Amino acid sequence: MPANPKIFNIIVIRRNKNYNKLSLSAWGGGWGVNMTKKERYEFVIDYFQKHLPEADTELEYEDPYELLVAVILSAQCTDKRVNMTTPAIFKKFPNVASLSKTNFDELLPFIKSISYPNNKTKHLIAMAKKVMENFGGKIPMTVDELMQLPGVGRKTANVVTSVVDKQPNMAVDTHVFRVSKRIGLVPTTTKTPFAVEKELVKNIPEALIHKAHHWLILHGRYICVARNPKCEQCGVRPVCRYFNTVISPSMR
Repeated sequence: MPANPKIFNIIVIRRNKNYNKLSLSAWGGGWGVNMTKKERYEFVIDYFQKHLPEADTELEYEDPYELLVAVILSAQCTDKRVNMTTPAIFKKFPNVASLSKTNFDELLPFIKSISYPNNKTKHLIAMAKKVMENFGGKIPMTVDELMQLPGVGRKTANVVTSVVDKQPNMAVDTHVFRVSKRIGLVPTTTKTPFAVEKELVKNIPEALIHKAHHWLILHGRYICVARNPKCEQCGVRPVCRYFNTVISPSMR
């Protein structure tokens, strides 16, 4: 810790389940450069446990079926857009059985405003059919089984199992990939989402992995954005590798 830290107040504003605004001016740069990986993880975990203890998905759903549909639709699409789209889908197709009986022309109009609507329409119908045929109409709840379903990759399977069942699975989307490297939780040389996933799972306590996924997503969505990250509002700035090696030196 620096000899003369400049400590200011932390203000966290949370509305509903959303990570809406966090304002912080904290220690001056420098401390986060030479700290150990263990120290950095401890700081980040402690910070989010205190300030975002109930982190959860922003997708709106009522059961595993609805969550799986929403996550499939959310690929390269915003949660906001998905949440605007799914109510009509779930009203028309309230369960996996009803979805399995529909056809492309009937389902497509419901999701035409979503990115890649043709592929997602095909995936949803095929997913529902396979759930009915192979899993007795019940959404499976292991990563390996979920990945057998059309339209479901590792990230989607990790999201569903961690959200529904609080399994210690870490879904790595673009936000998690970017934020974990910027903060310094994983090496900047880490090239793939699976490599990031393995590093995070190795260093985060098992009981917190399902929450840590949302911590990093929400931080990336609202604070550590891709362009012009809001470092002045960031609560983990004191230990952030990006801030201490890129931003702080440019401010001197």
